[in-house]
Amino acid sequence: MKRRLFALTIALLFAVGTQAEIIAVTGAKVHTMGPQGTVDNATLIIENGKVLSVASEGAAPQGARIIEAQGKIVTPGLFNPFSRLGLTEVDMTDSTVDNIQRGDQFAASFDVADAYNRRSSIIAITRVEGTTRAVIAPSSGNNSGDGPKSQIFSGLASVVDLGTDADFLTKRGVALVVNLGAGGGGLAGGSRAAALQTLRAALADASDYATHKEAFESAQRRAYSLSQHDLEALQPVLSGKIPMLVNVHRASDIEVLADLVEEYGLRAIINGGAEAWMVADRVARSGMSVIVESYANLPKSFDELNASSAAVKRLRDAGVRFTFAYTVGAGQTQNMRNITQSAGNAVANGLSWNDALAAITIEPARMFGLDSSLGSLEAGKSADFVIWSDDPLELGNYPQQVFIDGMEMPMVTRQTLLRDRYMKLNDAKPPAWH
Repeated sequence: MKRRLFALTIALLFAVGTQAEIIAVTGAKVHTMGPQGTVDNATLIIENGKVLSVASEGAAPQGARIIEAQGKIVTPGLFNPFSRLGLTEVDMTDSTVDNIQRGDQFAASFDVADAYNRRSSIIAITRVEGTTRAVIAPSSGNNSGDGPKSQIFSGLASVVDLGTDADFLTKRGVALVVNLGAGGGGLAGGSRAAALQTLRAALADASDYATHKEAFESAQRRAYSLSQHDLEALQPVLSGKIPMLVNVHRASDIEVLADLVEEYGLRAIINGGAEAWMVADRVARSGMSVIVESYANLPKSFDELNASSAAVKRLRDAGVRFTFAYTVGAGQTQNMRNITQSAGNAVANGLSWNDALAAITIEPARMFGLDSSLGSLEAGKSADFVIWSDDPLELGNYPQQVFIDGMEMPMVTRQTLLRDRYMKLNDAKPPAWH
């Protein structure tokens, strides 16, 4: 017993000592993405995992760990707004795919957070490229086979950090994933109109349930189109506490969604929105924001006939809030580390550099209601930051150091380990020995 108490005491002391470390990053150009803007020759001070201050030519506290960053660039950690990170590893191996919603008992209430695998090899690969937070989201499956079918509601998305400890869940249930357009139509029986009617019926039922919950739970149960689990999951959507994250591309579908959002007083984030630029003013009036593929300039489907590389600039000019995804499909997980390429492409097509960086840091934090603690380097916020050798939006530049909640992350992945293993060309032993 004494040994266990002693070990516990040592562990607690170590944890407190680690967390209490003060870090001072000196000499860098710091893009705070907050009211301070860009600070040259800055001293960024981190204490207890939080940002303490950012000051030009500021003095480092006595006893602080000094990180010399003269001539380097510091940004907030990147925030990816849509992924299946930690939910899928190999698409063709069912046992590694946990993001697909099926069945009608848990649709809106399908919660993937507990299936998140923080040890997935993709996480480290993504982290060393500068992403510190990500939305993990459920998806629909192919309804052509036998068995339980996917619904227009895919379920609840959550935000995780990409750190190495077990405390990875930033916030559970930050948005409800909904499928409209051609994809939603396929799930609702073959028509996009059916998908919209299904959504309307669900919202009406959830609203009625909120005022007749006692009757539902009594012997005089009211008949609804959804399970009680799903009716409960829709309550924070109806109250405006969380947004719907809607997979939709076509301009006409986006206009109908805008009408619905205004009718019910909802919040919504458009995921994809290839034609959102065509109705940008309507999107802006409804208060919706957009997760956009900045490089999409060719039609991949009939819903994306008017995809344009100028879409991001046009959304920005209309006052629409936006963030970037590398793709909104499978590649958003394996290739989500390329989010800086999406931002850089938007700059090449007319967006300002500062707006592009905001779109992968503070803007997604705002969309999911986490900007009070994430997305910028301001006093009191979580110390998620990245030290870059040069412009982070240039494809050939990579992070030198990544910090999450003030903790330095290892710049090691399965890929770097394999590289180092097979670079030992002059070793007498074959690679399998290492």
